Amino acid sequence: MTSAAEVSAPYGSGPGEPKTPAKRVRIHHLQELKDRGEPWPMLTAYDVYTAELFDEAGIPVLLVGDSASNNVYGYDTSLPVTVDELIPLVRSVTRAAKRSLVVADLPFGSYQVSVEQAVTTAVRFMKEGRAHAVKLEGGRHFAPHVEAIVNAGIPVMAHVGFTPQSEHQLGGYRVQGRRDGFDAVLADAHAVQEAGAFAVVLEMVTSEVAKKITHELRVPTVGIGAGPDTDAQVLVWQDMVGLRRGRAPRFVKRYADVAGVLSGAARAFADDVRNRQFPAAEHTFH
Repeated sequence: MTSAAEVSAPYGSGPGEPKTPAKRVRIHHLQELKDRGEPWPMLTAYDVYTAELFDEAGIPVLLVGDSASNNVYGYDTSLPVTVDELIPLVRSVTRAAKRSLVVADLPFGSYQVSVEQAVTTAVRFMKEGRAHAVKLEGGRHFAPHVEAIVNAGIPVMAHVGFTPQSEHQLGGYRVQGRRDGFDAVLADAHAVQEAGAFAVVLEMVTSEVAKKITHELRVPTVGIGAGPDTDAQVLVWQDMVGLRRGRAPRFVKRYADVAGVLSGAARAFADDVRNRQFPAAEHTFH
């Protein structure tokens, strides 16, 4: 017999209770949150320290995104990063996260060739990266890929709207779902849901189309630049804490100035070394 504790979502529900999961978050917990109308946060993570901190903060889903291409490896876009570059990052996050559901992004070129390639890549992320689920971009055209991966026993988070891996085909970073594109984004979302996706990321779509999709889909929607009505919200962690400098996308809210903190700490350390104030007696063995 299944106990109530095994089926309840792993969050405190009282106003004074911390929103820290008590056990591993599973995809049915996310569905329960949607069914109850409770929004949930998702962040990217690429290393053991951020994964540990975000996990302890009660972030239920961590995405090891192909955004590591820009934010870890320093490429200009998400396109160059490879499976072999991402798998060690996924493994470090899954080692650190005790409660969060860890989703691994399938990078460009690792699933587009065929359904068989998609399943093979997803299996690598589960076996070698120890991921709990995978994410791939694309709507109706990639519904067979989603279905095949799900049939292989691997949970899939889909991604429609603006899909960064297709930026050249889409004509750059452009909002999707306007005018004639409204029905196309809606059809993509329904297609990946019917293929078995447990959640759908909606990136850079109009708030109107995001609201309609969220209302119509059974599974949770995750917004990034999709307005306030999705079931969840995701940000790249370096954007969220202000580590990445320069102009941020319109949908980003900076919750800290980590770039300023790190820069200040580095300057203070350099000054101490140059002035022979570090290491001091308390940092020295005798």
